[in-house]
Amino acid sequence: MKSLKFREELVSCVLSGKKYSTWRLFDDKNIQKDDEIEFVNANTREVFTRAVVTKVLERQMGKLKKEEIKGHEKYGSNEEMYASFSDYYDQSIGPETIVKIIWFRLKE
Repeated sequence: MKSLKFREELVSCVLSGKKYSTWRLFDDKNIQKDDEIEFVNANTREVFTRAVVTKVLERQMGKLKKEEIKGHEKYGSNEEMYASFSDYYDQSIGPETIVKIIWFRLKE
């Protein structure tokens, strides 16, 4: 089964339904609609829930639309978003970088 890691501070947002999408760059797992995925706490390495992918979309980060940002944590500016992802991926991220937006619903 495929898995995605989430920072510990995002686990409660996922479980509460506040966060229902995740953004990934350089998707080496080929996440697709209808995939069942285990969500893993990045700190503890424990599975904290399972989900089904409901929709997937790829777009340049600089061209994200308002409706595509819903369900994801907010950033104060595009520069803050690029800096945050640059830290996650340990490389320069900018408006031309392709992001894979993955919407999901938790399994019961």
